[in-house]
Amino acid sequence: MAKTPTPRPSTERKRSAAPKASRGDKERYGAPALEKGLDVLELLAGLSQGVTQSEIAQLLGRSLQEVYRVVMVLERRGFIQRRLGEDGYFLSNRMFDLANRHPPLSRLINLATPLMHEAARSATQALHMAILDSTSIRIVAQVDSPAPFGFRLRVGTKNPAMATASGRLLVALQTPVVQDWVMEDMRRNWPPQEAEALARRTRLIRSRGYEMVTGESLQGITDVSFPLIDGSGFAQAALTMPYLAATRQTVGFDEACEIVFRAAETITRMLGGEPPKISFPLARIAARRPPSRLR
Repeated sequence: MAKTPTPRPSTERKRSAAPKASRGDKERYGAPALEKGLDVLELLAGLSQGVTQSEIAQLLGRSLQEVYRVVMVLERRGFIQRRLGEDGYFLSNRMFDLANRHPPLSRLINLATPLMHEAARSATQALHMAILDSTSIRIVAQVDSPAPFGFRLRVGTKNPAMATASGRLLVALQTPVVQDWVMEDMRRNWPPQEAEALARRTRLIRSRGYEMVTGESLQGITDVSFPLIDGSGFAQAALTMPYLAATRQTVGFDEACEIVFRAAETITRMLGGEPPKISFPLARIAARRPPSRLR
């Protein structure tokens, strides 16, 4: 039977009136298996390389027998994964998926939607907001252009992250663990030269703080994406304008980009984050279409 972990010593002064917990109370409220599972998740969350069961046991200071069943359950429930042909375990995006069901996502949508409507009206362009969903993106909010025609994506639409402006921006502004996971998935499914080109592009996006590409989703459309960053410094979502030029367009491309950025900047500050420092007009070199052909 596994021993209940010894509590860490506290630096706080103990109150003399507080009753001392008996051994029976500790055993009654202890959950050794749960603690082992949480230890495994916290360990993998801080690693970018895969680790085997024996390495997990060694890093946690536990025996292989202690972690074996815990690892098997976590893998079966989809919280950790192994790459094809490898023994090393990685943290999956299951925790991220669960977090998206949490009220903060609803809060984000509620915060962003009014500002999206205002920006769409000012820029006379449609806007959508996307989040990472495993190694893909999912559209979670969308507003139409007030113009007679425009381009829109349905809420719920899912696409490979690295094949979209929103996705590349989101990947560029994630933790190294998430970045590595998405990049490895891309390298398994894309031709090597295209995968490396997109990896280089993602590093460029991280340095400049936005993504812009023409003709990727549809000919004549320029996708411009800005991040929505929370207090941790990572992107929760991406706000994207699929810019469609019109003959009687009253708002030019550069002006529309700045309008959308100001909306993203406001949402980021409401989330407690710091927006990237971006100069306008945006660099036109960024508008060249990257490779996006899946095998």
